[in-house]
Amino acid sequence: MSEETPENPEGGDESGSSLSDWSEDEDVGYGEYYSFNDEEGRASQFNNNDDPEYFNYECLTAVNVEKIFNEYIQTVKSTLGVSHARAKQLLHSNKWNVQDIIEKYSPVRRSPSMSPPSSFSTAVYCGVCASNLLESDFASPKGCRHKFCKGCWQMHFEIQINQGVSTMMSCMSPGCDTLVDEDLILSNLRKAEYAAKYKHLSFLDYVRCHPNLRFCPGPNCPIVIKAAECVSKNTVCVHCKARFCFKCGNNYHAPTDCETIRRWLTKCADDSETANYISANTKDCPKCNICIEKNGGCNHMQCVNCKHEFCWMCLGDWRTHGSEYYECSRYKENPNIAHESAHAQAREALKKYLHYFERWENHSRSMKLEAATLDKIKNRITEKVMSSCGTWIDWQYLFDASSLLAKCRYTLQYTYPYAYYIEPSSRKELFEYQQAQLEAEIENLSWKIEHAETTDRGDLENQMDIAEKLRTSLLKDFLKT
Repeated sequence: MSEETPENPEGGDESGSSLSDWSEDEDVGYGEYYSFNDEEGRASQFNNNDDPEYFNYECLTAVNVEKIFNEYIQTVKSTLGVSHARAKQLLHSNKWNVQDIIEKYSPVRRSPSMSPPSSFSTAVYCGVCASNLLESDFASPKGCRHKFCKGCWQMHFEIQINQGVSTMMSCMSPGCDTLVDEDLILSNLRKAEYAAKYKHLSFLDYVRCHPNLRFCPGPNCPIVIKAAECVSKNTVCVHCKARFCFKCGNNYHAPTDCETIRRWLTKCADDSETANYISANTKDCPKCNICIEKNGGCNHMQCVNCKHEFCWMCLGDWRTHGSEYYECSRYKENPNIAHESAHAQAREALKKYLHYFERWENHSRSMKLEAATLDKIKNRITEKVMSSCGTWIDWQYLFDASSLLAKCRYTLQYTYPYAYYIEPSSRKELFEYQQAQLEAEIENLSWKIEHAETTDRGDLENQMDIAEKLRTSLLKDFLKT
């Protein structure tokens, strides 16, 4: 439970959160629940078939990924009888699906060349630089045979590389879409820095087009994640500890799917002024009307002035929540809104959005406040250990409880975009019921952690088990991959 304190008239108001706050500041350090490191530097979840978030993946270096690519290339080369560069082209254009390539293309049959030998002393006209040069100074892509001088090819390639183009370089001939293979490009790049940059850009393209590979989005992180399948599951980088959704590369957002969370964050950004308006940390006590400020993560509030206990979200009497503990988490649709005026419908739409946004933002704020509570607990534990009142191991359960609380509240926060967009149905009713149960138990867990010194350890650990089982149950029923 968070106590209410009168707002400090001299302190500045906390400004509304920006979109970057919602997407970046929610990391409260519970990655250890999702990942572990093995001796080879890979990271993945424990293989628990009962865990709806279980996801088989590896964290690889660029060298590891190059080895995987070379295995693919060698398979295509040996099966179809094509060159190394051609195998790369086929793999890139078919998203590294070896089986599809083998089914679509027939092996190349080698036959003696019947074309007469070229005279390398013959002068040939270059249509780019308008020069007559020896035929030995010309080159052409294998797919189209359009000839241009090597100097023009070099300039073309260098310009394309400076613009960030690599695997999609095409022939210089107007209207020709033939892609130039790697052999022709590297053989005409005279400067080592351009060759190195081309190889680097090509590697980036190869990883991005592979459906089961994704670069870690952490700042300057060199790790590539390899997954068994492309799904919306939580991924934790072994190198920089960044965590994200493998499918879209953004912050993990279960149970909301990638498209829905994109729509939600876009809407939050578009309605930023409205969001700022309702994101203030102060409300009036529903009994004595004193202006109060929330200073903890729990929504079970007690006014320091009149001692009235109430719910921060709906301002209802805490004692009457009872079996309908979190009815305030549900939005009650107006069944007749379709027959109302356009103005009334717009007002109702705003009301619905504010209902869900306020709860989304409240849980984000609660996580930050609960992180501050954990710091206080750490200080108290340090004092107890220094005064010989137990060891760090004896108090480890409090850290476990705080980490689990952050994990549960993070999931709960992302249930609100899901609830906002889901159409009224029996499935929505089931979702809101499970959401309400989870929210109730999370608040109970938050209360027990904030009162850790007077809470029985067994009672706290039992509450942890209840909260995690409810979270897991909700994800099993509603997490789309």
